[in-house]
Amino acid sequence: MIHAKTRWAICLLTLSTLVVSAQEKIPALSGKIISKEKEEVAFATVYLKGTTYGCSSDQQGMYYLHAPAGKYTLAVSAVGYEAVEKPVTLTGERLKMNIVLTASEIRMDEVVVTASGVGRVNRSPFNAVAIGTKELQNSTKSLSEALAKTPGMKLRESGGVGSDMSLLMDGFSGKHIKIFIDGVPQEGVGDSFGLNNIPVNFAERIEVYKGVVPVGLGSDALGGAINIVTDKSRRGWYLDASYSYGSFNTHKSYVNFGQTFDCGLMYEINAFQNYSDNSYKVDTPVEEFFPDGTSVIDTDKSYRVRRFNDTYHNEAVTGKIGVVDRKWADRLVYAFTYSHMYKEIQTGVVQKVVFGQKHRKGYSLMPSLEYSKHNFLTQGLDLTITANYNDNIAQHIDTAAYRYNWFGEKRYLNGTLGEQSYQNTRSENDNWNATITARYRLGRGHTFTLSHVFNAITRANSQAAGVAQREVDAFDKTTRKNITGLSYQLMPSEKWNLSVFGKYYNQYNAGPVSTSENGTTDYVLLENNASTLGFGAAGTYFFLRGAQAKLSYERACRLPTTEELFGDEDLELGTIGLKPERSDNVNLSLSYDRTFGLHGLYAEAGLVYRNTADYIQRRIGTYSGNKSYASYSNHGKVETKGYNLSLRYSYRGWLSVGGSFTQMDVRDRTKTLNEGSVQTNLTYGDRIPNQPYLFANSDVTFYWRNLFGRGNTLSVAYDNFWQHDFPLYSESLGAKESKQVVPAQFAHSLSLTYSLKQGRYNFSLECRNLTDEKLYDNFSLQKAGRAFYGKVRVRFGDEGKNGRHGRGEDRHRR
Repeated sequence: MIHAKTRWAICLLTLSTLVVSAQEKIPALSGKIISKEKEEVAFATVYLKGTTYGCSSDQQGMYYLHAPAGKYTLAVSAVGYEAVEKPVTLTGERLKMNIVLTASEIRMDEVVVTASGVGRVNRSPFNAVAIGTKELQNSTKSLSEALAKTPGMKLRESGGVGSDMSLLMDGFSGKHIKIFIDGVPQEGVGDSFGLNNIPVNFAERIEVYKGVVPVGLGSDALGGAINIVTDKSRRGWYLDASYSYGSFNTHKSYVNFGQTFDCGLMYEINAFQNYSDNSYKVDTPVEEFFPDGTSVIDTDKSYRVRRFNDTYHNEAVTGKIGVVDRKWADRLVYAFTYSHMYKEIQTGVVQKVVFGQKHRKGYSLMPSLEYSKHNFLTQGLDLTITANYNDNIAQHIDTAAYRYNWFGEKRYLNGTLGEQSYQNTRSENDNWNATITARYRLGRGHTFTLSHVFNAITRANSQAAGVAQREVDAFDKTTRKNITGLSYQLMPSEKWNLSVFGKYYNQYNAGPVSTSENGTTDYVLLENNASTLGFGAAGTYFFLRGAQAKLSYERACRLPTTEELFGDEDLELGTIGLKPERSDNVNLSLSYDRTFGLHGLYAEAGLVYRNTADYIQRRIGTYSGNKSYASYSNHGKVETKGYNLSLRYSYRGWLSVGGSFTQMDVRDRTKTLNEGSVQTNLTYGDRIPNQPYLFANSDVTFYWRNLFGRGNTLSVAYDNFWQHDFPLYSESLGAKESKQVVPAQFAHSLSLTYSLKQGRYNFSLECRNLTDEKLYDNFSLQKAGRAFYGKVRVRFGDEGKNGRHGRGEDRHRR
């Protein structure tokens, strides 16, 4: 560890020296492009008429130009705004000129996030949706719960607070979808930074890329990507703090404060915690213990019992210090993150397996560096570099001398130890990440992007004192990924644009594999290396007033994750020999976005097609004395066809109503049992099991402005989620009367929020699962019933972009 941390310090110092020394000439002309509503206009086209000198504004609306001295006409245009021309005289000295744009009737360039939080990144050729968090920040929702309103998106959880979580997006789930925070991959960051543990206040907005993923994210995603965007706007002193309490002894708190000084020096502290007993009731058969040492489970008889070994808590704090808006750096920030978690394990991968003492705990230490510069060394070249090292420690403890049932009764294990498998395993994960993205704008309509992502994880396992060392722990487990992407974007007019790209993927894996017949001894080190190429194109066209079409194709690749390769050293079994998934992805979407006086209308329809080879599937199996584990394997070919629909209406800033509907048909297209075999695959043509395929949601929100005082707002929101039943296991296997399904579900929630003094003081009440519906997910694990929550939130100081109120909308331009 000392050696690793020394290398990290050297990396930081070297990189800092390079970026600080990278001086550039002062721009001849610079400024900020804003709307009349005082909002930044990103990616506006800025050029000097009659010349080749031009650029685009960045995400903060800033533009920078170099040109010889002389008299020019400065032209500025952006989709959804009236074009502006202004005379300008350059004398060789630095000149600053801010531009104010007036919105045209059709605002196609913006992401319009209505009160529901669902909007669209319209100018991008990629099928992208943006979720503004402002209207959700007074709720107790996590980032994963905010995502659930996106068309085609389904949140899957195995329990309450801190439970295992995955997202289903257009037929792909879990590890097919990559997570980023401000463009930085989040693989291997630890449980505390799972989307279901991060409060929605953490983000300014959430960007969802469905199917084809831009090269700038440097991802090996197969089903899409989620980018959590935080507020990086320059602000004076600010504070945002909240606390919530609710059912099952659930406590959540969040605090964010910081400041940017006039000299450009900035600091920021971001901290949050979650705690819950998760003591909700479930309906399940119970194993009965008899005095003679025998036991029996009557699977036809169900009891309503309370979870008793499911406490979870996590804490995380991030400190940042750096400089912004310097001539050699737009942003140079050092950060340090500490997180800690404790999690009791109530069940195995299926609900009939129950534990009474089994638990996990761990912590993570992560220093990081971020550097970005607009017009780095030369006009039109933007550079972003990130690097971090994560020292993540996880401990799996299963040393109990008793076996438990759902009544909380325990039975002595007759000298054996461990409820699942006797262990006190300490896993030390060294995780290195680095990204570099260079974007070069050539003239008015040409942009080239080059990106590279490096990720390396090494896991070393050991047993605590008094526990026999396992033979398998003598081997470290290692995976390294390198992903390089290159793209070209053509923007000849505001009517259409096109992007073409290519990607190179490489992964090295090494880990222990048993050579014995029983699979538990005689381990040897297995190494493999995989490389492949991917490519694709995406385009968009505005064909009618307010109407837009998007079409994209990608030959994509997804490299196996650490958990799929190595497992979690507990309930998940890894497979070191997994092959990368390969897929042909096609997305087509049509959208219509118009405002008619006081009325707003948004509609969208999307078609999805995926043809996937070497599909990595999670299965449930029974090993080692009738104990259940999850494992991963490549499964031939899988075909996905589907569509999603979305509709939203708003009126005058006091009403928003809408919803979405999704149907995805994901089928097994492997004809033979194994490659090269002539034996027929009995599940050919079946749906992929344990995966929802038909679901919908809707919501309605009412706003009463200036209620009991100017600047006060009362909002009442109702939302629901419906899901069709789906097969738990393959449809063709077993007798019809014994088929197991996850039942259809229809859940309702209600919330009320009162904000005072333009949102400075906020009070919220929520009721989730209003009708106490029985909700199930991953392999029929039951989730919480009716629950109540309350939240108090205060904000002070310079609140930046998230501090603006008054129209019931949150707009973000790209």
